[in-house]
Amino acid sequence: MQTPLLSYYGDDLTGSTDVMEALASQGVETALFLKIPEARLLERFAHCRAFGLAGTSRSQTPDWMAQHLPAAFVWLKSLGAEIAHYKVCSTFDSSPTVGNIGKAVEIGREVFGKAPVPLVLGAPQIRRYTSFGNLFAAFRGETYRIDRHPVMSRHPVTPMDEADIRRHLSRQTSLKTGLVDIAQLASVEADAATDFAFAEGNDIVLLDVAGAESQAAVGRQLWRKRSSGGQFACGSSGLEYALVREWRRLGLLDETPPTFTAPGPVDRIVVVSGSVSPTTERQIRHAIQNGFVGIGVDPVALAAPDSGAELKDAVARGLAVLEEGRSVILHTALGPSSDRGHAIGLEDGSRHRIGERLGQLLKELMSRAGLRRAVIAGGDTSSHALSQLSVDALTLRLPLPQSPGSPLCTAHGADPSIDGIEVALKGGQVGLDDYFSMIRDGRPVA
Repeated sequence: MQTPLLSYYGDDLTGSTDVMEALASQGVETALFLKIPEARLLERFAHCRAFGLAGTSRSQTPDWMAQHLPAAFVWLKSLGAEIAHYKVCSTFDSSPTVGNIGKAVEIGREVFGKAPVPLVLGAPQIRRYTSFGNLFAAFRGETYRIDRHPVMSRHPVTPMDEADIRRHLSRQTSLKTGLVDIAQLASVEADAATDFAFAEGNDIVLLDVAGAESQAAVGRQLWRKRSSGGQFACGSSGLEYALVREWRRLGLLDETPPTFTAPGPVDRIVVVSGSVSPTTERQIRHAIQNGFVGIGVDPVALAAPDSGAELKDAVARGLAVLEEGRSVILHTALGPSSDRGHAIGLEDGSRHRIGERLGQLLKELMSRAGLRRAVIAGGDTSSHALSQLSVDALTLRLPLPQSPGSPLCTAHGADPSIDGIEVALKGGQVGLDDYFSMIRDGRPVA
């Protein structure tokens, strides 16, 4: 196996496929594993130049991270990639008790060494920007500072009330975070400013990305500053977008990205959604107006230890729709107004069970209806739902350049009923209003 350019751990599944899309769509063949692979499975993808491991740490506690992340990071290090990336959501939503990014970086430094950890969040391709250390994100055509974002400032689990990334991280770790800002990156002293930030006692170094020029500059600095034995880094898929620019400049990639043939339409698909996002709400309503049937599933009943009756009912209702020749969306919410998180709580894995039960529901419907394409909506939902489908790995089937971060993937697994199915994994805030119809029709966004 050739030395990989990059390895990564995604803190949820949709974030992991986001990275896979950013790499594979630009010619860096990538395999994403659902758990640490055995040697035989890894050998199946030996031709790849990047490898990912999809995790669930975005929705986990620091104690969970301390127990599970070291083994994942040791595996990343064993691959010998030039850069090992802890991938987080581009909105950086996290807290000291849930999805603690500072804790993950501390663990990464224990495995990879104490060199400063570069942090990249800005990704203009998905309309995320950092400027002088502050994070901005777009919503419905407007760009907001993250602490004033209409959705992320009100996230039901990890609301973002601080836009200054260094201040936000200081709540999660005692590690010192430095900054290379957009003005420094644009100056003739960019190398000196970066060297200073990496040498002045910082443990983490945030590099601003606010547009194409700063993204190219950050890609150059990331590659220039990588350390021998594998550079541990943190950030969104903006890190990959920046690196791809530098790899292409250096001739490590072909000048022309590969082309992907659209798979074409299928007659029916199943969508399961655990998202409370207004973006997903619009997508569900749009799909219902265009031939899909929506079925509400009680999230409190799904979260209960004994959810057999709710699952049985949902399967029966879903099959009835599919037997009519129509696509179906089974959803636990229709936007923030229907969020019942207060009734579910955060204790004893209740929220995780919702994702797992949606995965069981999806598997049952696909198997009994003989379907080969599906969608899972919701970042946390996707991680726990796909674990129920006996999928070993994912590869990119179709990138969606006008709706990045939500590609159609090919699933690989030992179970013949699963191997080769096509599944799209969509974060709550991701995608255009016609996303579900687009996946059913197997077409890229026009």
